[in-house]
This record gives sequence, structure tokens and C-alpha cells, in this order.
Amino acid sequence: MTRQRFRIASCGFVRVALRATLPLLALLVGVAQSGSTQAVPYERTYRQSKSAVEKALKELQPAMSGRLPALEGFASPGDHPLNRYQRAYYQSAVQVSSTASGGSLVRVSTKVTAWYTDSIPSHSGYQLLTSNGRLESDLLEQLTDLLATSPSAASSGGSSGESFPGSTPSATSAKRPSTAAKGIENKGNQEPTISAPMPRLPDTGRTFSSSTDAGLSAQQLADSKNSLKLDRTATGLQAEAVSLEEVLKNQAHPKNLVAIKKSGTPVVATPSLNGKTLFLASAHDEFEMLDFNVDWVHVRISGLSRGWIWRTSLEMPEGISDIPQAGASAKLVAADLFQVTREETAPFPGDWEPLRGKNVKIISVQKIQENEKDSGARAKLEFAKSLLDKNYAELAAKSQELAGVVLIFDSVDGGMIAATLPTVQQWKAGTLSDAALWHQCYFDPPETFNVAGPAGGQ
Repeated sequence: MTRQRFRIASCGFVRVALRATLPLLALLVGVAQSGSTQAVPYERTYRQSKSAVEKALKELQPAMSGRLPALEGFASPGDHPLNRYQRAYYQSAVQVSSTASGGSLVRVSTKVTAWYTDSIPSHSGYQLLTSNGRLESDLLEQLTDLLATSPSAASSGGSSGESFPGSTPSATSAKRPSTAAKGIENKGNQEPTISAPMPRLPDTGRTFSSSTDAGLSAQQLADSKNSLKLDRTATGLQAEAVSLEEVLKNQAHPKNLVAIKKSGTPVVATPSLNGKTLFLASAHDEFEMLDFNVDWVHVRISGLSRGWIWRTSLEMPEGISDIPQAGASAKLVAADLFQVTREETAPFPGDWEPLRGKNVKIISVQKIQENEKDSGARAKLEFAKSLLDKNYAELAAKSQELAGVVLIFDSVDGGMIAATLPTVQQWKAGTLSDAALWHQCYFDPPETFNVAGPAGGQ
């Protein structure tokens, strides 16, 4: 994928954020006034000085805000099911203060916002959700790792622990929210707050002297204060818009991002066709690439969360092919390696729930040469795709009779692949990528079709 496409995707995100500024900020103001949802702070103490911690936090600024691929696992369920929300974003605020021993106390609180879709359109809108602590914990873990590898960590010891109000700077405890910290304002001697970039409401310069206040009636004074609040709000919104425009203008887009080609692409826990699906990504979703091999790309989901995505389902960074270059031994096409020996209609020969007891089309396949070395898992999958494509018309015409298709590779290292008719239909319609197709199929035995390879760019 070209650098220009990455830049377009990134700019599109900032424009969306810019259009959402007014309703989102209005929502945050309303929630703050009602006090119904509060960002719960998490704390941890470090032996490093306050200045060393603040320096490390500047390097972690990109991890303090961004888009969430899903709310599950990051936000606590509220009045509505989490699957009714979309376009989820998070923003973390970090406050650093010095401890009596010369170390630092770091407090993290995170706000999660998402668009709620209601059956009544007028009730839809951005809502503030409660973080379940995963984002805060991830950020603290990243800070701990960064401090441990910094030059100053060696001299200071580099150890840290969770700390809450009332404990000594060296005390440790489980990760639990600080209830005493709720509602505390930033007063006189309190340390400054470091957070993801947010425009501060500038002072309008309008003040009232005691003599002026004394000369105004109560109604005039109330009207003046209301006007001042409106001016501050309008100025803050304008500053937010200017800030987002500046980000759009000067944004330096990372060069190690990968983008999803089709909606519904699975992000899995392990590099295997049978790996647990963490969630389904949408088209144009971007992830930081950590590593890749012939078949899989290792990505960062958020913080310390990781996942794997089928390489051909991604648009790779500039200079890296979406489809790895085949070696000389892999140039043989699948049609030269296998041949169909038998086709029949019969009950499903397995115990997979979607096809159990149902009639399916069974296609038996054999190697053209039994000792062929290039007929491994990848070649089997390629040949299976060609058979699914070739037999789709017949399956669709007999949808009342056939519930799916079964491919049996009849060899020593063979196995069985089964797919339901709806899955094949979605794949043919283009709504399922190849990776999503395989994750909805049945493999027996699974290891025969496992194409996971060692990490490392190839």
C-alpha cells in the first residue's frame, strides 16, 4: 500500500474527529455536570524522579489516545449493551506528583466515548462510558517497561508498585481505583497534569473588580457570569477545532501501519487458522505492525494487547508485498499438484454442528504425485479455493438439497475441509476475505492445514 493511502486514511480519521468535536464536547460537559460517569484513576509509584517520569510519558503520548477496535474488554457495560455502540475512542490523562522519598506517583484516568445507536434516532449520540481499567493498566505497564530500560532506571533501581491515597510511597497493592481522588481540583500546590493533547480553555481576560461587583444588581451579576461561561465554552470549542486542524496539517503518519482490506476480517489470538477470534475488524481499520512472516502479521491492538491477521487480508506498508513472493519451488500452481477423483452427494461424514446429519457435496482429491514436496497446507488451501469457486454455481442451484460442501484430500498427510453454503455465498459475494472464509470452515485434523510459520519478515 502506498504512503499516500496511509495519509488519506489518517486524514480521514482526523476529519471525522473534527466533525464530531461539537457534539462530543457537549456530551462531556453534560456528563461532567451530572456526575453520572466518572473516569476512575489508577495509581502507581516509581522510584524515578518526577522529571524522569514526565520525560518518559512524553514518549508514550501516542498511546494515551486513539480509536478502539471494539468496546468489549475495554469498557464496563452500562445502561445499554456494548454491541449497540460504534466508533469508540479513548483518551487518558496522566498526573505526576513527587513523593516524600524523591520518587513519583503516577495517576492515570481514561475516558471512553462511543456513538450509541438507538431505535429512536433522536436518542442516538456520543456517550461517555466507564473504562474497566485495562487501558490504564496497559499504559502503566508501558511506562514501567520504558523506565526500566532508560539510563536513569539503573541508578534509581527502577522498581515500582501500585499505590493509593493513604499508603506510603513504597506500598504496593492490587490494581483498584482510588475513590478519594474523585472530584479533586487542581489547586495551589498540586502537581501539573500530563495528558493526551487537549486544548485548555484560555482566559478571556474579562474580570470583575470588587467595586464593580458591588455596583451591579444581583440579576446583572448573574447575567454577566452566564455570559462569561458561554464565552469560555465557545472559545474552548474553537480552540479544539484549531487543534485538530493543526494535527491534520502537521501529522506525521507512522510508516509501520497495516490496513484491513475487507470488513469482517478476523483478528486472532494465535497465528493459526484455528486460532481464537478476538474480534472482526472493519475495512480500513489500521494497526501497528510488530512483525510478519509468509502468512501472518503480528499487530498491536491497544497497549499490551496483541493479535494476528492473515497477511493477504491486509494492505502492507510501502515496500512490503501483501502477497509474499513465491520461491522457485512454489511456482507450481495447485491444479498441477492435485486432481479430483470422485464427486458424490451424501450425509456429512463428521460431527460438526452446522452440517451434522445434513446432505453435502463431497469432493475427493488426490495428489498427482504422492511424493510431491510442494503439496503442503498452503497448496491444499489454494486448491480448495479453486474447487469452491468452481462448484459454487451447482451448490447455489441445489440450495434446497445441499447444506454445504466437503473436500477430502485422500493421502497420507491429507484431511478434510468443510464449509456451509452461506459461508461460500458470502465469500463469493466479496463480504468475506479468504482469511475470514477459513476461520468459518471446519478442518479435520486442524494441524494438517495449519500454515503458521516462524516470525520474521519474508
